[in-house]
Amino acid sequence: MHPGSSSVPAFHPHRIRNATRATMAQFFVNGATFATWGILIPSVKDRFALSDAVLSLAMLAVAGGALLTMGQSGKWIARVGSARALRQAGILYAATLLLIPLAPQFWMLVALLLVFGSAMAAFDVAMSVQAALVENGRSRPIMSTLHAMFSIGGIAGSALGALPGLSPLAHAALVAVVTLSVALSIGPFALPDDAHDETASTPGADKSARRMVLVLGVISFLALMCEGGMYDWAAVYMRDIAQSPAAWVSYSYAAFSTGMAAGRLTGDRIRARIGGLRTLLWSGVAGAAGIALAAALPTPLATMAGLLLAGLGIANLMPIFFLAAARVPGMPAAESIAAVARFAYVGMLLGPVCIGGVAEHLGLRVSFVGVALVMMVVALFGPRAVKRFI
Repeated sequence: MHPGSSSVPAFHPHRIRNATRATMAQFFVNGATFATWGILIPSVKDRFALSDAVLSLAMLAVAGGALLTMGQSGKWIARVGSARALRQAGILYAATLLLIPLAPQFWMLVALLLVFGSAMAAFDVAMSVQAALVENGRSRPIMSTLHAMFSIGGIAGSALGALPGLSPLAHAALVAVVTLSVALSIGPFALPDDAHDETASTPGADKSARRMVLVLGVISFLALMCEGGMYDWAAVYMRDIAQSPAAWVSYSYAAFSTGMAAGRLTGDRIRARIGGLRTLLWSGVAGAAGIALAAALPTPLATMAGLLLAGLGIANLMPIFFLAAARVPGMPAAESIAAVARFAYVGMLLGPVCIGGVAEHLGLRVSFVGVALVMMVVALFGPRAVKRFI
């Protein structure tokens, strides 16, 4: 339990176990749904004969929909409750995924993707509220494991698309049915949002709460800049800088993703043993060290080892930041999580762009050095940002 949580209502262990399983299912279907959109992208490009530039506009629509509605989503979830929001956003999330392969015209697809991104953002925030409630009701951490379920769901969604003979529409339909089933069944297992006693507003707390959220948002922005940069530039670095064989290029993405999954599957046990602040510190240091290793020794093996270490370190940053956001006093958990998530989304989008801009003038190795330095900033200042809440 975090400091000051003694007045959080105690639930029967059986209810906590059911809520934990239900929240795991939410993270899983979210990952599977988002991965399915990724698998659908090539078929969308072929169906509308899109150039790479026009296709990027379609992909940007998903992020745009999320960013444009994130703030309102947080207020809506705080008003109606995360359980109801999960059900309604999940229905929309599943429906828009199913409609993507059916969109008859490109402009309709873009409009649909804006809605898809909005539904994804609302689902993200609502399930993060439930995740924080579940952790507050348990004696041991669970947040990193829940985020690992998102990664596992992404793997499952991607693997489903590789089945021979499965059309894009059938793939989308299967995942949409699973997502819809989870969304419709969450009600009896969800924990009530008022279990967060600290979300109630207190006189004079609003400005203080917003300052705390701003600090968490900035640190999350920096962390996701690094994560997004590694996802998008790892393969390019492996090919152009590490001079790896062509068959090894895809291994760079796999190494980073494996590190992320392994880090999240073990993160809760580490946090239970050494505490959240030390976990955050050493996670940031490990992330910086891994990226620095790839920059210092641009060989295939060293680069893969560096990316694996970077993934292990970066994996547990956002679970801790989201948990801290849910515990900010004076602001509903949904609103604070949505605010931090908006910073994080922007960081994820801008990270690859910033790396590319630096690489254009100074080279990709220098860009990686810069990312390592940013990660050290997260390691040093992240614990200060979350100290009151973890």
